[in-house]
Amino acid sequence: MKKIVLVLFVGLLSMGVKAQDIAAKIEFKTETIDYGTIEKGADGVRTFEFTNTGNAPLIISKASSTCGCTVPKRPEAPIMPGKTGEIQVKYDTNRVGPIRKAITIISNADTPTKVLKIKGEIKAPAVSGSK
Repeated sequence: MKKIVLVLFVGLLSMGVKAQDIAAKIEFKTETIDYGTIEKGADGVRTFEFTNTGNAPLIISKASSTCGCTVPKRPEAPIMPGKTGEIQVKYDTNRVGPIRKAITIISNADTPTKVLKIKGEIKAPAVSGSK
């Protein structure tokens, strides 16, 4: 009887380990985008590229920012294993000064929360002097 219980226990344990092997994994090309120094009103759209390196479909359920000046856009459809996707981020470049923002990504990946960062500086356009 003890052997049967032991065999059942080991069998259930191995099934649990096997179930954990099936997971989506998100791997970003870079987790920080540097805008560098750009002029006020310049194009504020940048893209974070990623790959699902797991063996299950990747579903990104939420992409949020630390403020309304940064708007992330996540893919709506699941990203299949081995396929790539993009998180598009639009920063309001009408705000002069340094850029230091975080974008939080929530998904069904083995690491469910990822924090992406954008940085840089927005300068006011140079004003030409009068004669």
